[in-house]
Amino acid sequence: QVQLVESGGGLVQAGGSLRLSCAASGNIFRINAMGWYRQPPGKQRELVALFTSVGSTNYADSVKGRFTISRDNAKNTVYLQMNSLKPEDTAVYYCSADISSRSRRFSALWGQGTQVTVSS
Repeated sequence: QVQLVESGGGLVQAGGSLRLSCAASGNIFRINAMGWYRQPPGKQRELVALFTSVGSTNYADSVKGRFTISRDNAKNTVYLQMNSLKPEDTAVYYCSADISSRSRRFSALWGQGTQVTVSS
């Protein structure tokens, strides 16, 4: 089995910064894609930032220039550095991944979510 564990959420004032981490563990052969989604209160889950299967990065327009996704391949970990946070960034942030073990592919893995609250 493969699982994702997130950390780093919390409460921050507008203009502040937070860094989220997501570590994948288990029988990992290859990480095909990995990134972050968020679900604001009363809204649908949306893409924030993602490393795609071809190695490129995608960002939501609303976070471009403020958020940066990075990774440590040796640790099977992705990070989301969030700067200049706004109250509208308040959401539960979820890590998601498409990971292959040697025997099967886990194409829609999700972490447990971590709350980010930005106060005005």
